[in-house]
Amino acid sequence: MIYLGIDTSNSPLAVALMKDDTVLIEETTNLKINHSLTAMPAVEEMLAKAKILPRDLTHIAVAEGPGSYTGVRIGVTIAKTLAWSLKLPLYMVSSLKVLAANGQGFDGLICPIMDARRGTAFTGAYDGNSLESIIPDQHSDLKEFLEQLKLHNKPVLFTGMDVSIHEQLIREVMGDAASFSALQNRLPRASNLIMLAKDSEPVDVHQAIPEYRRITEAEANYNKAQEGQSHE
Repeated sequence: MIYLGIDTSNSPLAVALMKDDTVLIEETTNLKINHSLTAMPAVEEMLAKAKILPRDLTHIAVAEGPGSYTGVRIGVTIAKTLAWSLKLPLYMVSSLKVLAANGQGFDGLICPIMDARRGTAFTGAYDGNSLESIIPDQHSDLKEFLEQLKLHNKPVLFTGMDVSIHEQLIREVMGDAASFSALQNRLPRASNLIMLAKDSEPVDVHQAIPEYRRITEAEANYNKAQEGQSHE
C-alpha cells in the first residue's frame, strides 16, 4: 500500500509518501507561498524522487481543516481530484488532530492552536496518548476556550506554529498547567496525517467537503444584512 498525504490547511505545506509502514519521503515547508502554485508541483516532485507513478498510489489522505479557507480548499480539491481520477479511497483528517499528533505520548491533554485573528483561534483538545477528542474542534474566543480547558485540571501541551502569538495569554490563564512543544514540533507532519488516516474510514469522494469550522466573511456580512432587514 502506498499512501499520499497532503496538508495545505495553513501556511506550511506538508506532503508525504508512505509505503506500508515506512515513510519514503516527507517534506514540510513554512514559506508563505501560495499553495495553489506549490502544492501540486511538490507532490509531482516527491513522486518523481521516489520513482512512484500516480497509478502506483493506493490511498490518498488530506487535512480537511480547519485553517485558511483558501489553503484548506486547495488541499481538499487536489486530494479529491487524485482520488477520483485514480479511483482511490480518500481519507480526511482534522488539521488540528494532525498537529496534536506531534505531541502524542504526552501525559495530559494536547491543545493545537491555529490563529484566526481578533483574539480567536481554531483549536480543540485531545487526549495525549490516544488522541481521542476531548473538546471538539472549534473556532472560538481563545480566552473563553482556555477557561473551559482549565476546568479539566490536567497538564496541557500546546502546539502549532501560532502558539507563540498567544503564549502570554495561555500562561496567564493556564499557569503551571501549560507546557509548550519545541519549535520544530509545531509544524504539521504529513506522515502523522497518513498514520491517522490508517485508523479512519474513507469518505465518499463526491460528498467530501472541507471543515472550515466557521462561516465565511461573505456569509457573515449577509447574515448581518438579513438581521438588519428583519428589524426594520
